Amino acid sequence: DFKPGVGPLLDPVRSKQDLKKLSYSGPGQEFKTIAETVEGVREALEKEKFDQTTLIGFAGAPWTVACYMVEGGGSKDFLHVKKFAYEDPENFQHMIDLVCRATIDYLRLQIHSGAQVIKLFDSWAGILDEPSFYKYVIKPTSTIVKTLKNEFPDVPIIGFPRGAGSLYSLYVKQTKVDAVALDTCVPLEQAIELQKLCPIQGNMDPAYLLGGSKIACERASEIVQALNKGPYIFNLGHGISKETDPQIVSDLVHAVRGN
Repeated sequence: DFKPGVGPLLDPVRSKQDLKKLSYSGPGQEFKTIAETVEGVREALEKEKFDQTTLIGFAGAPWTVACYMVEGGGSKDFLHVKKFAYEDPENFQHMIDLVCRATIDYLRLQIHSGAQVIKLFDSWAGILDEPSFYKYVIKPTSTIVKTLKNEFPDVPIIGFPRGAGSLYSLYVKQTKVDAVALDTCVPLEQAIELQKLCPIQGNMDPAYLLGGSKIACERASEIVQALNKGPYIFNLGHGISKETDPQIVSDLVHAVRGN
């Protein structure tokens, strides 16, 4: 279910017995709506002569999806998912593998339907220590990237391990993503170093847009000026707040293009 103001709600999967209720044999009817939506957006872009506008498909990465599956929704401490992962790594890995397979099919479908770039959101990557980060963030992401690249070598893949901190460079090197999105806590000095590895995307704090056009555009200019010597895609450091005035978004877009 998806509850307004709360987000996704699921029946928690917290044990081997719960896992027995899950099965995945390939794309089903639930994928059809996504395919039709992507196709419709691509057609609309071309009809309105925005055919040069890149359509980005996306999915939650396996670790982040697993967080919601085990917690049953959002969480402040994610203790249930960590307990499952640490206490029963074999069965937790089985769940990660299951989600990984479904994610590959989900993204493959989006590419066939018209998505030209793929972005993997690992919103809760930053809650893991280094060994677990490698096991549950880097390894499944590597599998997804390798599989999709074998089929669609010309489709770029952006990875977003939010909160990865000092592990960003390890993530880039080992997953082989084409570009990496940065959260708001990544210093510009670190961002410049990451540009030596691959294009970067990000990382302005969305809250700046709540302060008005002037402050948002000033901050955007600082970021663009700092990062414009390497491959860079301007973006926010995470999702935009629903309280944001659309006019401020428009002003920000014009300001960034002017830079």
